[in-house]
Amino acid sequence: MTSPAPLDAAERIRAAGLRVTDSRRAVIEALDARAHASAEELFAVVAQSVPSTSLQSVYNALTDFVDAGLVRRIEPAGRPGLFELRVDDNHHHLVCSVCGEVQDVDCVVGAPPCLMPGDTHGFTVQVAEVTFWGVCASCAASRS
Repeated sequence: MTSPAPLDAAERIRAAGLRVTDSRRAVIEALDARAHASAEELFAVVAQSVPSTSLQSVYNALTDFVDAGLVRRIEPAGRPGLFELRVDDNHHHLVCSVCGEVQDVDCVVGAPPCLMPGDTHGFTVQVAEVTFWGVCASCAASRS
């Protein structure tokens, strides 16, 4: 049995209940090519194919996508917010403290939310967001 073909950008946007625009389509396509991108990085890519777009338009699209569950925003400490299309699981991230590279890490142990606090203080835990900080292989090699 084969899996269905992935949805193109316009189909993804429609499936999230949003109207398709050139800017929105271009933002999804840019995220397809570069996960963990900032709004500014995405704007630089989108402006090449949709020169009439603005940074504010990219921010608006990203906000709409996050609200619709199409895109996830992560906020590594001391770094700009980053956006990714991988939203269907409770994965975590590795961040290089030298160059800022970000890599996905599947759930650490067990079923989501992966980690449980020793005391929930009455909260019902739904999601655990874990960021592992370290030095990526390229930065470690250049330090040697």
